[in-house]
Amino acid sequence: MVLTIRGRNRHDGPAYDIKFYGHGEDTLLLSCGDDGRIRGWRWKEFTNSDVPIPLQGNQVKPVLDLANPQHKGPWGALSPIPENNSIDVNMKGGSIFSASGDSCAYCWDVETGKIKTVFKGHSDYLHCIVARNTANQVITGSEDGTARIWDCKSGKCIQVIDPAENTKLKGFFSCVSCIALDGSESWLACGRGRSLSIWNLPASECVSRISTRASVQDVLFEDNQILAVGAEPLLSRFAINGAVLSQIQCAPLSAFSVSIHPSGVTAVGGYGGLVDAISEFGSHLCTFRCKCV
Repeated sequence: MVLTIRGRNRHDGPAYDIKFYGHGEDTLLLSCGDDGRIRGWRWKEFTNSDVPIPLQGNQVKPVLDLANPQHKGPWGALSPIPENNSIDVNMKGGSIFSASGDSCAYCWDVETGKIKTVFKGHSDYLHCIVARNTANQVITGSEDGTARIWDCKSGKCIQVIDPAENTKLKGFFSCVSCIALDGSESWLACGRGRSLSIWNLPASECVSRISTRASVQDVLFEDNQILAVGAEPLLSRFAINGAVLSQIQCAPLSAFSVSIHPSGVTAVGGYGGLVDAISEFGSHLCTFRCKCV
C-alpha cells in the first residue's frame, strides 16, 4: 500500500516519523515532521474507502492535530514552532511522546489534545524518543551527545546516559542519533557517531561498546540480537556482548532506517529512495525504488 497525503491535510514540510496508535477499528496512523505538528488519521478510513489509494490523502481528514508550543522572547515575540523529529506512544496511558527541536520532549494526552508533561533538561535538540512503558518512563537521545531517562509522572530526569563516558570518544562530539529498547525493556541500545553502546537498564551499566566504520543512523532489537544501519551500505547484526554476528551488503549507500516483519524479512531504507528486502537467512529478496509523487 502506498499512501500519499496531499493538500490541506498534509504536513507543511517533510514528515520524519510515523507510528500506529491503538488496535482494530480505533487504530490511528500518527505522523510528525518539520512543521512541529503531530497528526492522526483513522486507519480504517483508508482501508475501507472506495477512493483509489493514491487519492485518499485528499479525502481523509486528520482527527488529531497537535502543535508544539512556541516560546516567547524578551520582547514578546514568539519563536517558530519547533520541529518534531520522532514520536512514540503509550496506549495504556493514552499518551503520545514527541522529541522536539527546542531540546524538549512532550507527552500529549490523546483524548484532550493537551500537553500533560514537558521533559526539559537536554542542551540541544532531540533526535529520538522511545517509551519504556513498563516503568512509566521515556528515553530521549539528543544532539548534546547524551540520552536521558525521564519519569513520566513527575517529568524529571532520573538518569543521564553518556555513551562516550570513560572512553576515548570523550571529547569527540557526536549526537545520540538513535535508541532502541528490547522486548523486556531491560536493554537499551544507543547509537552515537561511529559507535553503538548497549546498556543494562536495571543495573545502570554499559555492558558493551561497539565501534562501527560509519555513523549509526538506526538500531533495533530482534530477540537477543541488535540490528544496526548507518552511513554505509551495510546491515550489521550484533550480540548483546558486542560480537559481530553478520554483516550484509545492502542497496542504499547510506541506510536511514531498518525494520523487521514478523515473517523474518528485514527492510532497510536509505539514500536514493531505495528499500532493500532481506530474508531471515541473509539473502536479498528484492529492492524497491521510491519516487516523489
